[in-house]
Amino acid sequence: MENQIVDAVTLGGSVAEMDFSMISLFLRADLVVKTVIVILLLASVWCWAIIFDKWFGLRRLNKRSDEFEQAFWSGASLDDLYDRISAQPRDPMSAVFVAAMREWRRSPSGQSGASASVGLADRIDQVMHITLAREMDRTERYMTFLATTGATAPFIGLFGTVWGIMNSFQSIAISKNTSLAVVAPGIAEALFATALGLLAAIPAVVAYNKLSRDLDRYAGRLESFAGEFAAILSREMENGG
Repeated sequence: MENQIVDAVTLGGSVAEMDFSMISLFLRADLVVKTVIVILLLASVWCWAIIFDKWFGLRRLNKRSDEFEQAFWSGASLDDLYDRISAQPRDPMSAVFVAAMREWRRSPSGQSGASASVGLADRIDQVMHITLAREMDRTERYMTFLATTGATAPFIGLFGTVWGIMNSFQSIAISKNTSLAVVAPGIAEALFATALGLLAAIPAVVAYNKLSRDLDRYAGRLESFAGEFAAILSREMENGG
């Protein structure tokens, strides 16, 4: 009985003396587990970079769109507005406006009739939708990485977990000892990989859902502007403008 107590105290002391800090867990880990940890850390850092970039970028785009809409609906000449921003549109909404106005100005002034007006309206509508799609593709860049990280990071961490537990079982088989001092390092590495997988996945999923909703709202705002501007140009064509 006394020997068992002594062994328990010795094992408890050996486990307590182990360093379970994140750096120590990484240094003690197997090469495969280290690779998993590095992949998850890089994915987490890149996800946070994308999150901050998209968050600040959407705020900037909405602010610039507000400024453009204020100038557009101010009653000033649209030709003057086009001449002022045509060289370098600052946001997707002004890019849609510039594309439509450029097609409007390129139309031959000598043509008249319903067929010519319909053809011009179709071309303007087409260039606006093409520009809108191109600008939204640019705005939504790297969103796929957030979705991919949110979907795969837990499984990558689970792979590291399984590998760490396998190493623990191998240590038990080699040492023929089932004490906590033998099993604890491998289990700690395994749980560390799982934690990193969740650390990368949870923010990625939450941010993807939030940013996707904000991007859809901004895309709807652009589509509404394109429809309103198409109606304005259609009235101009009907009035012979």
